[in-house]
Amino acid sequence: MDYLFRILPALIGGTVESLKIFALTLVFSLPLGLPVAFGVMSRSWPVRAFSNIYVLLFRGTPLLLQLYFVYYALPLFTPIRLDRFTSAIFTFALNYAAYFAEIYRAGIQSIDAGQSEACVSLGFSKTQALRLIIFPQVIQRVIPPVSNEVITLVKDTALVAAIAVPELLKSARDAANRDVNPSSFIVAACVYLALTSVLTVLSRMLEKRFSRHEREAR
Repeated sequence: MDYLFRILPALIGGTVESLKIFALTLVFSLPLGLPVAFGVMSRSWPVRAFSNIYVLLFRGTPLLLQLYFVYYALPLFTPIRLDRFTSAIFTFALNYAAYFAEIYRAGIQSIDAGQSEACVSLGFSKTQALRLIIFPQVIQRVIPPVSNEVITLVKDTALVAAIAVPELLKSARDAANRDVNPSSFIVAACVYLALTSVLTVLSRMLEKRFSRHEREAR
């Protein structure tokens, strides 16, 4: 028990770092995914091609490889120099935006096209139709897959240890290597489990809330 109290400050620091990466990734990737989704559905072939290549690139290659490329390889080919933490946020935001874009696209295309036509016939503009009719339904449908990606993101933050960002797993590994004691890994596992459990409960609450609104609308 004394040992756990001794390593706790380092693990708390690592947890805070992991939560920063988690929060900043969501702040950038959730909104970025929307224009990418519209780009994939665009009638302009250059925009559609660029968006599809972007999604294919970031969904088709490992996140860890992307992380290595941004931190180690990008400075070799461009004048861009990013520190470890910024490289992690940049890579994670671009990667998760690609996944969110596909979720948004599927959600938008799952709405019956007849609803858009009905909105036009009633005098709604396209913006009004999207904001008042389409998007509320899309939000309800994308909450489950978006929640799954958010929970995955908590665990993926451990990957930034590969470029020596002092997040939770790196802090636990450093303690284990220094003291030859695996207890820090058990604590780290409990923290990850607690975080994912909280997010799971929150996602279910959101699903119930939006499904209730949908039932009331019916």
